[in-house]
Amino acid sequence: MSPRAGGGTTDRDGAERRDGVPGRFADYGPPRKVEGGLRARSTRGAIGRSWWSRRFLEVLESFALGTRLTRGRSYARAGQVLRLDVAPGEVTAVVQGSRPRPYDVRIALPAFPPALWERVEDDLAAQAFFSARLLAGDLPAELEELFAAAGAPLFPATIGELSQRCNCPDAAVPCKHLAATFYLLAEAFDADPFQLLHWRGRSRDELLDRLRVLRGTAAAPLPAVRSTSDGAARTTVDVPPVGTARAVTGLPPAPLAEAVDRFWSPPVPLPDRPPTLATGPDLLLRQLGAPAPAIGGPGLVERLRRAYRRLGD
Repeated sequence: MSPRAGGGTTDRDGAERRDGVPGRFADYGPPRKVEGGLRARSTRGAIGRSWWSRRFLEVLESFALGTRLTRGRSYARAGQVLRLDVAPGEVTAVVQGSRPRPYDVRIALPAFPPALWERVEDDLAAQAFFSARLLAGDLPAELEELFAAAGAPLFPATIGELSQRCNCPDAAVPCKHLAATFYLLAEAFDADPFQLLHWRGRSRDELLDRLRVLRGTAAAPLPAVRSTSDGAARTTVDVPPVGTARAVTGLPPAPLAEAVDRFWSPPVPLPDRPPTLATGPDLLLRQLGAPAPAIGGPGLVERLRRAYRRLGD
């Protein structure tokens, strides 16, 4: 039971009560079963396989939202989410509840402005490690550090950064319909990591095309001060080296004659780091993303994923 404005309370199903008497929400029972809904791939335990989807849910669950997330997870696994769309700055969904008409859900997180994205893209292009991983369809874990250094945290730090709306009668925020959308959104990030960046304002094609241009024209180290598209000068962020660059930065150059016999050996022991690039049989599906609804949508992707896994076994 939780308090509501006006002295009433809300029970675990969202039914308003005053002095122990059920209110107008008590007439609604379990959610209506639907066919063809977006069903979470995870049937038990935690949802989210990749570091970025787990990180997104860890932030969400750190807000201490309690049983609302539990009920939302059940909705996600039951296929109650009928549609999920990701656009710059907002995620919209349609979730079937107990009423005949589904509920409309919206989760907004401010997209980064173009000038900030230019800054991030320059920093990404400055290190081949990032460009190679992104062009391969993977988000390296160091990406979160780079965004933070640019003053653009990739994940929300507080619940107040998220604008959440659902037209259901439950006054709780998030309600189970919003929570179900959060979990399906995490799995959408698993299927296509660029959906997370798209939510923040850059589509896959825009980002990769920009990185190709910057990497193709970067014949020399990027200058300390550059001009943005509006003509204003700015100083670049000093992004710490990652990957192999972290191990060899600062080493003095060795004469070629002294290095030929150990050309294939690392100059220093490389740091232990587990691989993060998934190489399972469904890697191609992750890079392509979900097809259009006219040819099957996310449901087709899930059927192909199961088939690929059987063939891989």
